[in-house]
Amino acid sequence: MRRLRWCAPALAAAALLAAGCGGSDNGGGSGSDSSKPIRIGASLPLTGDFSEPGKAAQQGYQVWQKMVNDRGGLLGRKVQVVVRDDASDQNTVVADYNALISRQKVDMLLGTFSSLLNLPASTVAERNRKLYVEPAGGAPEIFSRGYKHIFFAQQATADHQGDVFAQYILSLPPSERPKTAAYPSLDDPFALPVLQGLREKFEKAGIKTVYTTKYASENTNFDSIANAVKAANPDILMHGATFADGVNFVRALDKVGFKPKYFFQTSAPSFADQYSKGIGVENTEGTFYAVSWDAKAETPGNAAFVKQFNQMFGAGEPAEDAADAFAAAQVMQAAVKAVGSIDDQTKLADWIRSHSVNTILGPLKWDKTGAPQGQFLIGQWQSGKSQIVLPKAAATSQTIVKKNAGA
Repeated sequence: MRRLRWCAPALAAAALLAAGCGGSDNGGGSGSDSSKPIRIGASLPLTGDFSEPGKAAQQGYQVWQKMVNDRGGLLGRKVQVVVRDDASDQNTVVADYNALISRQKVDMLLGTFSSLLNLPASTVAERNRKLYVEPAGGAPEIFSRGYKHIFFAQQATADHQGDVFAQYILSLPPSERPKTAAYPSLDDPFALPVLQGLREKFEKAGIKTVYTTKYASENTNFDSIANAVKAANPDILMHGATFADGVNFVRALDKVGFKPKYFFQTSAPSFADQYSKGIGVENTEGTFYAVSWDAKAETPGNAAFVKQFNQMFGAGEPAEDAADAFAAAQVMQAAVKAVGSIDDQTKLADWIRSHSVNTILGPLKWDKTGAPQGQFLIGQWQSGKSQIVLPKAAATSQTIVKKNAGA
């Protein structure tokens, strides 16, 4: 499978296409017309490289739609989420959002999955002055463009995703603290900043970098990288991954027989049983990851979300991406209820910018750029189950496994 990496030409193309489709201040509909549903458009990667999280995000939007409609709708109107498949392709996602606005005449928008796709997609929304709440897409560059309508519905941008984990590692006694670190990563606008943020903190504290590399999204064989990591023998291994590459890298590590004392991986470990089945339960033990949500969290509405999800899609823990999508819709919903209309979506954005919103992830708040101002949870796989271990106030396990399985 292939994934196109975002670049300036892609964003420029998005801007040109968006400019040509015509913007509107009225949000495509009126909050006073109760005879028609409020139509909310989103393009998601239902096929292609991001299909697993894309399908989970669709489920999150579907659960939100069901729960809102069961309670009478939004502004007295039913809601209808219209989803297109962008096939994990940047050009397609731009065409999709243009079509949702200009041809399908949706009233509002919700975001897609990943920084790679949200970078160009959010330009379409901005040019049309549409509120754009994204469930995933924490690359810092998304929020450096001066856009007024974009908001990220998680706790922090990618460069701060590992802050709580870094605090934990650096608080360890000198005898337990890692002295060397390795940083292999997917060449990705989300994964790289996570590792860069951690590396800066670790190097400043004296943890020596012994290996670093970037690999392309097309890479499926990780034997050479695993061997290089083994030769470098880091005490702590930090891997920037999405899902498939995260699974394949752990398999390669197992193949060469390397198990670091501490292992942190972005994104992949949060895929619940898909991750454990992919790498084998025995290889999950001790793996750390940053995560936005936990099924057992006692946040307002979380139990109802999990119950409704299970009723619609079968028993089992929802994926984090489903919860993030649900939270993104909650943020949009809160703004619409507070403003009382969908006619002027700049007003909706202004309201979000100056308020905190309670979601199933917990309370979220943003700075003027739409970047969230909070901290991620830190999870760890223990005895075949994913647990929240940090911060302690949100922990579902009061212990932290010190070493990966077999170390």
